[in-house]
Amino acid sequence: MIVRSPDPMGVVLFLHGFPETLYAWKSIALSLANDYDVHAFDWPGYGLSSRPAAEQFSYAPSAYATVLRDYITKAGIDRSKLVIYATDIGALPALLLALDDPGVAKLIIAGDFAPFDRPQYMFPSLQSLKSRPASEVTHAYMNSTRDEILENAFRRGLPKEDQFEVTDEFKSDMYRGWSQENVTSADAFFHYYSHFTRDQNYLESNLSRLRTPVKAIWGEKDIYIHSEMGGEFARKTNSTLTIFPGLGHYPHLQSPAHAIQEVRSSAP
Repeated sequence: MIVRSPDPMGVVLFLHGFPETLYAWKSIALSLANDYDVHAFDWPGYGLSSRPAAEQFSYAPSAYATVLRDYITKAGIDRSKLVIYATDIGALPALLLALDDPGVAKLIIAGDFAPFDRPQYMFPSLQSLKSRPASEVTHAYMNSTRDEILENAFRRGLPKEDQFEVTDEFKSDMYRGWSQENVTSADAFFHYYSHFTRDQNYLESNLSRLRTPVKAIWGEKDIYIHSEMGGEFARKTNSTLTIFPGLGHYPHLQSPAHAIQEVRSSAP
């Protein structure tokens, strides 16, 4: 998805998480379109992107980093004007890419993700994906509960008064893109997690090489990945952490205005 401004002040690239697709960013992209060129794409395994077999493509965070690098290159994005806004599974690939390519963006805004191997900060089902045999049980369960995941993932853990609905267009795209080429989004998520600890440890051991400016953001009521993870990340990277009061794991869906404001306050 590309939305172009007639006179862009900068470029924004949005990276989605699980179980999202690029439609998570549509209303935000349209709101920013007067002033920015806005890009978003579906990660392999999500939406209508391809689903190579795991023997051909690992779905690891490091593999997604390569996809991100190739997208930026092929889209011809001016990296000196680029802000990457990444959430959940999209954030670690952006940071891994920045280790090897400090000029990949002028700023990375990363939120509600797990940069380090800290299972104690993670939702039980996410903890179980970290190692076998528990991961295989959770994998099978996720594949058997698609409708429940797509219906409740965004509102889980929020009190009734804070729960929200996503657009029918977005929900339809997630349903349509859940299973393609005999690979589901749950399969992609499982494969991502099978390499997750390795890539987390690589990031943590190489943080001294991180030169790209980073800002951390977090939903106060995120039950999937607790805000303590964001606090540790901010301390280790000497970056700022913004906590959004009352918001959960998907601040950009629950309150798009927060994402818009973060971009406008960070981009020229």
